Amino acid sequence: MIPALMPTYNRADLAFERGEGARLWASDGRRYLDFGAGIATSSLGHGHPHLVQAIAEQAARVMHVSNLYRVPQAETLAARHVAASFADSVFFCNSGAEANEGMVKAVRKFHAENGHPERFRTICFEGAFHGRTLAMISATGNPKYLAGFGPPVEGFDHVPFGNMNAVRAAITKETAAIMIEPVQGEGGVRPADLQFLRDLRATCDEFGLLLALDEVQTGMGRSGRLWAHQWAGIEPDVMSSAKGIGGGFPLGAVFAKEHVAKHLKPGTHGTTYGGNPLACAAGNAVLDVVLAPGFLDGVDRVARHLWRGLLGLADRHPAVIAGVQGAGLLLGLKLHEQVSNGALQEAAVQEGLLTVAAGMNVLRLAPPLIITEADADEAVELLGRACRRFEAVKVAAK
Repeated sequence: MIPALMPTYNRADLAFERGEGARLWASDGRRYLDFGAGIATSSLGHGHPHLVQAIAEQAARVMHVSNLYRVPQAETLAARHVAASFADSVFFCNSGAEANEGMVKAVRKFHAENGHPERFRTICFEGAFHGRTLAMISATGNPKYLAGFGPPVEGFDHVPFGNMNAVRAAITKETAAIMIEPVQGEGGVRPADLQFLRDLRATCDEFGLLLALDEVQTGMGRSGRLWAHQWAGIEPDVMSSAKGIGGGFPLGAVFAKEHVAKHLKPGTHGTTYGGNPLACAAGNAVLDVVLAPGFLDGVDRVARHLWRGLLGLADRHPAVIAGVQGAGLLLGLKLHEQVSNGALQEAAVQEGLLTVAAGMNVLRLAPPLIITEADADEAVELLGRACRRFEAVKVAAK
């Protein structure tokens, strides 16, 4: 008999009762170091006092009114994001997939309103992940996610990640935009070369295309800067965000420059829940912390410390780890073929560490942004213990 909760996930047999900082306590009382952060979402960790207080106080006042009325909390949050980013205007929604849908709609509307309705296609990249809606699994292009859902939504062309020649060859008179994650998360924690991002910006300018960045996973300080594209010194025309932007409370956003945003007039796009008072109270609380002086510098410092620790881990366990990749606090251990990321993930759980599997046999580390160097060292130690489990099995098999 099917369970009451639809079985769409392969859930680990773990249930957590409470959390504090970068730690979670399971129902059996065991403590875990959380280096998954709800898939890069709990940006301030668990039980952050400022975030908890903001949500509780707003919930006691008013949680939801719909977008039939002004929402002062959303107006404040949008103004703060505009002041801290490339964007001139922000649309709030609920999730990363919804933000990416809104971004693609904005791209298509821009070209239609400028006399080119034939320009509706978006160039995407192999290994991408943009969400689970029908359009976004088509933008993702992974056959595993597309299987059983009928023909892909039209309008998405895929080229190899990092291949500028392939990008240029894919541009046609119907091309509207190039959409890319600065670091492919689900696709294997693969960072785009910074020069490649600069070349994409130049190519969009050359051909009259829009540069659309999916910063759902890489944004809100995870790279050590507020937005990962800032490392390349470029600005997109439009950008999606979610995950860490609400610190664990459902919140997504589409950021856009005026020449794109002005075409999303009343009636062209909308959402019932998006940008409600409670979600935006959470978003404002997250910004209070992330934009505080020195916070992002601290993220960058701890991320570099963790990177060095992981490189040392790879040197000590070369039969398990083939390499380290990623950026900021979105890092991955590329594993050898004989060690599956799922198996190492389970071994890490046994040692008290939570991680997230990613494509290309990569074990993903995406801890809360508030971790310390001591937390990073503990994670490396626990991963070392997990690696030794596989080395012990290999020795026993000889």
